[in-house]
Amino acid sequence: MGKHLVGNHIRKLRFNHDEMTQQQLADKVGVTRQTIVALEKGNYSPSLELAFRIAHAFGLQIIDVFFYGEETN
Repeated sequence: MGKHLVGNHIRKLRFNHDEMTQQQLADKVGVTRQTIVALEKGNYSPSLELAFRIAHAFGLQIIDVFFYGEETN
């Protein structure tokens, strides 16, 4: 059985939103750029509150930004 993970589309969404920088997103949602880096790399799962703030920053629902799956490696 694989490892469960929360993945996201943050990097692609930033690119599609006028190439928003990691710092710009971090400032919008109240975290450090390092937190955004960790999220994009899949090294950090956000709190529910932060997930909502990130989705809201893109004008999307959480399901459009984050997904839950199973790693098959």
